[in-house]
Amino acid sequence: MTVIEETTPTAVRAAVPADTDTDTAVEHQPQPPRPRRIGGVTRTGVLSLCGAAASALCVTVLLFGRLAPFSGALGFTVTAYLVFLVVYAVLTGLDEDGQAVRDRVMTVVLWTAATLLFSGLFMVVGFTAWRGREALPHANFFTQDMQAAGPLDPLTHGGIAHAMLGTLTMIAIALVITVPLGLACAVYLNQIPGRFSRFVRTIVEAMTALPSIVAGLMVYATWILGLGMQKSGLAAGFAISVMMLPIVIRASDVVLRLVPGNLTEAAEALGAPRWRTVWHVVLPTARSGLATAVILGTARGIGETSPVLLTAGFTTALNADATSGPMVSLPLAVFNFVKSPEPAYIARGFGAAAVLMALVLVLFVIARVIGGRGPGHQTKRQARRTARASRKDVERFEDLHAPGLSLFEPPGEPHPATAPSAPATGETD
Repeated sequence: MTVIEETTPTAVRAAVPADTDTDTAVEHQPQPPRPRRIGGVTRTGVLSLCGAAASALCVTVLLFGRLAPFSGALGFTVTAYLVFLVVYAVLTGLDEDGQAVRDRVMTVVLWTAATLLFSGLFMVVGFTAWRGREALPHANFFTQDMQAAGPLDPLTHGGIAHAMLGTLTMIAIALVITVPLGLACAVYLNQIPGRFSRFVRTIVEAMTALPSIVAGLMVYATWILGLGMQKSGLAAGFAISVMMLPIVIRASDVVLRLVPGNLTEAAEALGAPRWRTVWHVVLPTARSGLATAVILGTARGIGETSPVLLTAGFTTALNADATSGPMVSLPLAVFNFVKSPEPAYIARGFGAAAVLMALVLVLFVIARVIGGRGPGHQTKRQARRTARASRKDVERFEDLHAPGLSLFEPPGEPHPATAPSAPATGETD
C-alpha cells in the first residue's frame, strides 16, 4: 500500500483507493474553472483569422471562376466575407465553446463595421481636401468675397469670406433660439410626465422627419410673405432653428433619462425645490451629453441649403447685417460653385466644403470644452475650485459652531461659557 503525501487534499485521500498511486490521485483532483479571456490578441486567434481569410479567398475564387456563374466585385466581396465568417466560426469552435465562438464572430463583425465607417469618413474628408487643395493655400480665399471675381478669374481673386460670415451668423441665431428652447423642452419632458408631455414628445418625433424645404417654406410664408419682412440672415436662422430644434430635444431627453434617480431623490430629500434640483443636479450631471446633443443639432442645421436659399436669398457680396439684405451660407456657396463647369469655380467649391468641415470640427471642440467631462470626472481647474469651496464651507461651519457663540440667544446677553463668573465664597444661597 502506498501512503499518500500530506500535501494531497483530504477529499482526494478519502476518495482514492489505497492501491492508487499518488500521481494518479492528483490528476483526478477537480480543477477550478478558469475564466474565459475576453479581448486581447492570441496566437490561436491570429492563426484562425489568417486561415479563415485564406480559405474564404480560395472558396470565393472557385465559386466565381470555376464552379458557379457568379460575377461582380460587390458580389465577390460579400461572398468572401460570409465564407470568412463561417470558416472563422468553425476554426474557433475547435478550441472554444459556443459562447466564445459567438463573442469572437461578433467582435469581427463590429471591427468590420468600424473599419468601413472610418474608411468612408476618411475618403470623404480626404477627397474633399484633395480637390480643394488648389484654392485652400491662397489667403484671399478666406478674406475676399466674390463680388469682383467671375468664373474665368484665377484663384488669386475672390474668396468665401461672405459665405463664412453668413454661416456663422445664421448658426449663431439658430443656437440662440434652439439651445434654451430645446433644453427647456427636454427638461419638461423628463421632469413632468403626463398626457401633455407624451403629446409633445410625439410632435417632436414627427418634426425630426420634417423635410428641410418645408421648414424653409414655413418661414418664407410667415416671416417674408405674411409679415412683409425681407430675405435676410435672420429669416434663415429661424428656418435653421426649426430643423435643429427636434434633434436637440430628442437627444437631450435621452441624455436626461440617464441621470440616476437617486441623485434627484437625494436633492429633494434635503428640501431642494424641483427647479433647484434640475439646475444644480440634473443639468450639471448631464452636461457632457447635452453638449453632444447641441453638436448633433448644429451639424444638422449648418449643412442646410434649401431653407437658406428660400429665406436668405443669394449674394456674392459681404453682408454683415443679419436683419436686412440677402446673405449666403457655405453650403449654398458650395452648391453654386460646383455646378459651374469652370475648374476654378469647382476648386473653390471643394475648398468651401473643406472649410465647412473644419468649421464643424471647431464648433465640436468648443462644445466639448464647454461641456467638460462626464459626471464624476473633473479637470484640475474644477478640482481646485471644488477644494476652495470645500475649505470655505469648513471655515464657515467652524465659525458657526465655535465655542462661546450661539445662534439662538438674543443679542446683548452673554453666553454662559463666556459670562464673568461670580467670586468664589464659602456661603451658599
